[in-house]
Amino acid sequence: MDKKIFLIWFVILFSLTGCAVNPVTGKNELALVSESSEISIGSKQYLPSRQMQGGDYNTAPQVVAYVKRVGQKLAAVSDRQLPYEFNVINDSTPNAWALPGGKIVINRGLLVELESEAELAAVLGHEIVHAAARHGAKGMERGMMLQGAVLVAGIASQNSEYSGLVVGAAGVGTQLITHKYSRDAEREADLYGMRYMSRAGYDPRAAINLQQTFVRLSEGGDSNWLNGLFASHPPSQERVDANRITAVNLPQGGDLGRDRYRQAIAPLLRDQEAYKAFDAGRKALRDGDIDRALRFANNALKMQPREALFHSLRGDVRMKQQRYRDSIINYDRALQHNRDYFHYYLQRGLARLKLHETAQGEADLKKSIEFLPTAPAMNALGHLSLGGGDIAGAKKYFAAAAGSNSEAGKEASNSLIRLDLSDNPHKYLPVRLGRDRSNYLLVQINNKTRQTVTDVSFIVRFRDAQGEVRKVQLQLSAPLAPQQSRTLATGIGPFADLKNVQGQVVQARVVE
Repeated sequence: MDKKIFLIWFVILFSLTGCAVNPVTGKNELALVSESSEISIGSKQYLPSRQMQGGDYNTAPQVVAYVKRVGQKLAAVSDRQLPYEFNVINDSTPNAWALPGGKIVINRGLLVELESEAELAAVLGHEIVHAAARHGAKGMERGMMLQGAVLVAGIASQNSEYSGLVVGAAGVGTQLITHKYSRDAEREADLYGMRYMSRAGYDPRAAINLQQTFVRLSEGGDSNWLNGLFASHPPSQERVDANRITAVNLPQGGDLGRDRYRQAIAPLLRDQEAYKAFDAGRKALRDGDIDRALRFANNALKMQPREALFHSLRGDVRMKQQRYRDSIINYDRALQHNRDYFHYYLQRGLARLKLHETAQGEADLKKSIEFLPTAPAMNALGHLSLGGGDIAGAKKYFAAAAGSNSEAGKEASNSLIRLDLSDNPHKYLPVRLGRDRSNYLLVQINNKTRQTVTDVSFIVRFRDAQGEVRKVQLQLSAPLAPQQSRTLATGIGPFADLKNVQGQVVQARVVE
């Protein structure tokens, strides 16, 4: 029966989509995700995916403009016209990724590792192919085939300390950007990316040098690279050799643009030490060394006072010190330099709530979730709604936050259960039915929450020997601990089978 249902579902899905010619490879392929869906998904996930990895780099806008020019130059010669976009993420991890529909980024940390504009073209051309050849869409299709058209969200991005806080639909992006491409997809991206480089006037041999560098770094076990580009784009000598063969069959020569590249990214090169200090400060703060984190933040600010991240690090230190007024000053300064990053609004909102500046704190939290919905923001907004008597609103916020396994998510889950369990006990206390050796009914009640519950009542509905529907209400005699279950002998029966028996918890309350 399961196979039959799967085949029916597959035929329906196939009839709605069917085969299509891949615009890059020219091969006939099954296309379950339409182009409009690719573009829609990429567009919706582009902002939250950038936000959870550090936000957009904006300290030197000319660097971003340069990357966009190179990207659009390559996009213009690609085999598939999409609404391509290019951005630079403000993160030191060397990485680049593409979302379906042509939404592409490169991290600040990878830009400083490249040697020429041609190498930049190799990276961006490779990502363009992943979008143009539907590699991301194919990954989504595999997920659909395996999971009944449901995209599973919430897979943590490997180089983002904020990804574990993300809730709701924004979590889908973490799956798409951490997806590990197949060897065939990587070979295609190398091959056609080099062709795009050549069409755009670049020397495709730069892709060989780039892959050689990546292989050397991967063999060295550099964790920064392993957690970045290599996690989803593993390098290999096989790819280097394939690139050499590709280069032989392409027009020789072309632009390298070494001097032009170094001049274009000069602001990043100049600020490298400042970002190293910032990264060390973030690590120190995560490790609980607050004084050391503050020293690194101050050093970074001395070298580059216009970087919003550096002001924010000082604000985060002040938050840990419970100096909330000082932290707000630092977040204000961060927002003076960058008004488009969720973290500054989130942290300033939480600080304002600590100072009982409720209206301003709520406004900041709501602004933060416009950029990235997070468990801390949703949890705090849930408590504000609860304090204002808006129970339905509180439930909505707590339910959203509960999708995260973070501390804020766990707290929100507990708050939601306290509010909702008495109204909907069956959602949290599922029932399983069974029979004893004499075929009398057994009922197992499972407490899936982190709360002890009591006054648990459940109803059993069944047909008796005369075919009459009967309803019996029973009650647990003692509280049920978190994540525990209890099985009761009901004395109801005997039953030949349980097809016409139903059970459901109808009453319970949380032990305060």
